[in-house]
Amino acid sequence: MPTASPSRPRRLIALATNGWLARSYLAVFAVGVLVMFLFPESPYAMSPLVLTAPLSFLGVVFPFGPGTEGSGTAEALATGFWVVCLLLCALVNAAVLGALAKRPAREPSAPAHPRTSRNLLAPAVDNWPARGYLAVVAASLVFFLYAMYVLPDPGFAGIWPLMAAAPLSFLALPATPAEHSSLTWLSPLLFSAGVLLSGLVNAALIGLLTRSLRTRPA
Repeated sequence: MPTASPSRPRRLIALATNGWLARSYLAVFAVGVLVMFLFPESPYAMSPLVLTAPLSFLGVVFPFGPGTEGSGTAEALATGFWVVCLLLCALVNAAVLGALAKRPAREPSAPAHPRTSRNLLAPAVDNWPARGYLAVVAASLVFFLYAMYVLPDPGFAGIWPLMAAAPLSFLALPATPAEHSSLTWLSPLLFSAGVLLSGLVNAALIGLLTRSLRTRPA
């Protein structure tokens, strides 16, 4: 007798709480939140933002959040809204890890395909959420390269691709040549390559989550 398939929010919660990888991530995130409230001056106080990247960095476009000035009620609402958004970002990231650890169902008669680079990157381009994310990463990289090679003062243009492809994009910073190196001209290109690879990995994870939410359980 057929049963009604669970809704997508239920599937999201199931992915976020099923499997040791997703549960371990949520445990580390909970410890990070505890450190953030108990030791706000500690360098580890920013760990919840890094753990929930890149979704958590969307908060920079909101006109309110922690530090909002106004009445006590307005500040409490702004902080509460930020906390809820942070928890939702953690839930989505945990669901991504759950989808990554979940083995796709395969028919017994279907042949097993080798894990080639094409198959691994297929989720990054075969669905609209992943394509939209890649468009954001590409736009931030175009703006960064334009600011570095065209504008007289690029300012903090690198912060946008860094946040768009976080947290893996932070690994691209040590790979760039030093400021006084003879290869300084290569820095923007190496940084862009690192951000692009990080964005592809994130897009593939988004695609895996999208596939898991669309697949109806048997």
